[in-house]
Amino acid sequence: MFASSSRWRANGSVTAEPGSGLPAAFYDRPVLEVARDLIGCTLRLGDTSGTIAETEAYHASEPACHAFIGRTARTETLFAVPGTAYVYRSYGIHALVNAVCEPEGVAAAVLIRALIPGQGIELMTVRRRGRSRRELTNGPGKLTEALGIGLSHNGSSLARGPVLISARTGEPPPIVFGTRVGITKATELPWRFAIAGCADVSRPRPH
Repeated sequence: MFASSSRWRANGSVTAEPGSGLPAAFYDRPVLEVARDLIGCTLRLGDTSGTIAETEAYHASEPACHAFIGRTARTETLFAVPGTAYVYRSYGIHALVNAVCEPEGVAAAVLIRALIPGQGIELMTVRRRGRSRRELTNGPGKLTEALGIGLSHNGSSLARGPVLISARTGEPPPIVFGTRVGITKATELPWRFAIAGCADVSRPRPH
């Protein structure tokens, strides 16, 4: 079902500059590959960061994706160049952050659903109004609040910042996948990925 993740690394020119995020070439691939390969990478804004523990893939060809209905003022960012941040407001409350994938004009993105808190836990705790460490980033709206990601970051580059996603270090973690949550359409697609056994993954956890 999922092709090798080594394709984007095969070209030696595909490297990230020091202090920058993953290059556009990382995202210029099928969204399911990117959703899986983002697990274990680091999401950062300013002095706060976390390891990506859970993702979901969305593609314009299926009705759960915002771009299924075509281009609108809200979805225009989804058609942008790969590696663009797509940040939108969910239910008028939470800002959710996504990484735009596939060639420009296709409209596909990976939702970052959960993080393992990394740097800046004290600041994240203040932003989350004193919530416990376990409750800081175990959900897509929680993690954006903890890191200070908002609608002003929509359309920015995940390679140049201010929101950055950097490559994971070491071996990839064990990954499980399952169906996406919080949606009412295309609920049968197993397009959700998570670190196996990770307590920071949002509930219900995939098996």
